Formats: sequence, structure tokens, C-alpha cells
Amino acid sequence: MDVPLLEQVKIQARILIPLIKTLRSELGRERADAIVCNALGDFYRKAGERWWRRQHGSVVGEKLAAMFVWFAGRDALEYDVVEQTASGFDANVTRCRYAEFFHAAGEPELGFLLACSADFAMVDGFGDGVELTRTQTIMQGAGHCDFHYALKE
Repeated sequence: MDVPLLEQVKIQARILIPLIKTLRSELGRERADAIVCNALGDFYRKAGERWWRRQHGSVVGEKLAAMFVWFAGRDALEYDVVEQTASGFDANVTRCRYAEFFHAAGEPELGFLLACSADFAMVDGFGDGVELTRTQTIMQGAGHCDFHYALKE
């Protein structure tokens, strides 16, 4: 069964939000969030490694564009491609249904922790010297998310 990524995130959030709230009340916000980031970071880094290995070809920009299509599956994201080159990919997300879900649940801060933070861990799994720069997110109240993927200098 192929469950779209957005639906996977929603299912996970229904379990993780109460868990994180309990961890925060028991351990404090900083410690609880660090534990969650560490655990999820390992999970998403490994997922990134698996995804990157399955991509065909060697053109980094094409692989990154394909990844964005996967994240946006089933209308989860609306975005504009700013630039795509052999060594990079830039896009602005103008609508994010991940953010809409977490905002509707009253948990955009946890949405950032659970969804947006995963982007960097996944990229760590890509290898090939790929890095992500992002200065703003819809989840945190910006008008759009700005993604810049490039090979490290």
C-alpha cells in the first residue's frame, strides 16, 4: 500500500504530538525537543540515504527536483521552481498542506519540529556533498518557504 507522504505525516503527528507534549512536561522543552530531533534525525537521514540511492542518473539537480515532486505528491505542496541546474535546485513553496494540517491542529511549532526539521536530516542522508539552505517557512508564519539545494563548495 502506497501511503502519500502527507498522510504519513498526519498519522505520525497524531501519535507524536501527545508524546512530545508529555516529554516536554516531564523533561522540559529543550531536553524533550533535543531527544525528538535526535531520534527523528536518524530516521530521516536513513530515509534520505535510501531515497538517494534509488534515484537514477548522476545529475544532482535532477535528483533534487524529483525529490521535491515526491514531497509535493497528492497536492501536498504548491511551489515555483526558481532555478534548476546540474548541481542544484531552488524552489519557493507557496502553499503547504503540511503547515495547514499543523496550524489547524493548533500545533505549528510542533509541525516545524516534526516536518520542517526533517528536511535537513534527509539532505544529510543524500551524501554527494548536497546541502540545504532555507531562511523561512510557512509553518513559522512566512508567506512562503525558500529552499536552496546545492553542492557544497
